[in-house]
Amino acid sequence: MQLIFVHGWSVTDIDTYGDLPQALANRSDEYDIALDIQHIYLGRYISFHDEVTLDDISRAMNKALEELPSNSNGIQPFSCITHSTGGPVVRHWIDRYFGAGGLDMCPLSHLVMLAPANHGSALAKLGKARVGRIKAWFNGVEPGQRVLDWLSLGSDGQWGLNKNYLDYDCTAHGLYPFVLTGQGIDRTFYDFLNSYLVEDGSDGVVRVAGASLNYQYVSLKQNISAPTPNRAASFLLESNGDLRGSRPVALGVYSGYSHSGDDMGIMRSAPADGHNQIVVDILNCLKVSDQASYDSRFNELKQFTEQQQQMVRQEDNKTIGRYCMLVFNVCDDQGEQIKENDFDLFLLAGNAYKPERLPRDFFVDRQMNSKSGRLVYYLDADKMKDVEDGKIGFRVVARPEKGFSYYHEAEFQSDGTSLEKVIQPNGTTYIDIVLHRFVDENVFRFDGPDNFKKLKPSGNPVGDEA
Repeated sequence: MQLIFVHGWSVTDIDTYGDLPQALANRSDEYDIALDIQHIYLGRYISFHDEVTLDDISRAMNKALEELPSNSNGIQPFSCITHSTGGPVVRHWIDRYFGAGGLDMCPLSHLVMLAPANHGSALAKLGKARVGRIKAWFNGVEPGQRVLDWLSLGSDGQWGLNKNYLDYDCTAHGLYPFVLTGQGIDRTFYDFLNSYLVEDGSDGVVRVAGASLNYQYVSLKQNISAPTPNRAASFLLESNGDLRGSRPVALGVYSGYSHSGDDMGIMRSAPADGHNQIVVDILNCLKVSDQASYDSRFNELKQFTEQQQQMVRQEDNKTIGRYCMLVFNVCDDQGEQIKENDFDLFLLAGNAYKPERLPRDFFVDRQMNSKSGRLVYYLDADKMKDVEDGKIGFRVVARPEKGFSYYHEAEFQSDGTSLEKVIQPNGTTYIDIVLHRFVDENVFRFDGPDNFKKLKPSGNPVGDEA
């Protein structure tokens, strides 16, 4: 088996892989994997220059693959192990050169992603200067801005790549993806400047929900013929039929591993002799050869994850638990993105759909991506499963709320919709919201006053909106 390693972001030395390549080579015979140390290639890519994008890296990766000695007659079948940003890099390469319709031609057979930032990292919002000082991820190297932008929660890059992947049926085409990620915190990396390094549900850099490739996309449109019950000038958000989930991807979560570091790092802590949980699990992933063996591995990791997340932490006597992310994209029916500071979004619960009906301590974090205008909520999924009456909703208040062009409030209510269609433990839900843009009839008139400088809105919208 030809095996390729692809590192994370702002790495400057292949020492980042630690002893993991040697550990896999030393134990591969025990798992009947024909892995020769001569066929292990350690990838190197530049991510710490501002001008370099994820697309640039995937293009350069393709060229580097073509130039490997074993690929003189075309890129030969290979397996890949990634860490951190390396996961999105390889997924971007697949999407660029093969796409959902070309997976039969893809030479990649196994993709084992260690702590991948598939849905970004909360740390990316801190900015170049602060992020570059966080040794848990960057080891003192100032990161490149374009890759940092991609990694910021709710970025355009993540939205596009993950929406494309909803159409992927990898295992049907002999491509077997796995996500192995930690949910342990190495407190020696905590710099006391921010709480993300010790955030529940993460490995100190990447959230489990941000690593997992079990996610979903929901599209909602404001129906101006369906008023919200008991709320004046408010209309319901309804599904327009575009509700899709990704195909299941095997996920393993480890309570004792963090993002990086010699002691707890999911990659670097592996000893050269290979007697390590991660080494064993990677080798078992590389053994998968068909749908049946993938399904078996999927269930093994699922059961293991359930056990790990039910463990009780000694420091606070609480279970490790499960969390989720909601990524809201708000635009109008004319295609205009509603940006930061131009809308508010409130979560609701219970039969009355009120904020005060939400469970206590369910809310963990909120981030607004100032470039894309997307809002990301991070919630305790275990607390949310006990939401009052089993109903959840949200209300969007966009601005302007009156004038010549304006919006009315919009509200989603989960009546008849399974809670897990919105709240997915260990996963991310992308929610696309389309509001109706109202236009007052006085924006354009033939029968108005001669001097219309001080003309005010009539209160009557144009067309069939009246």
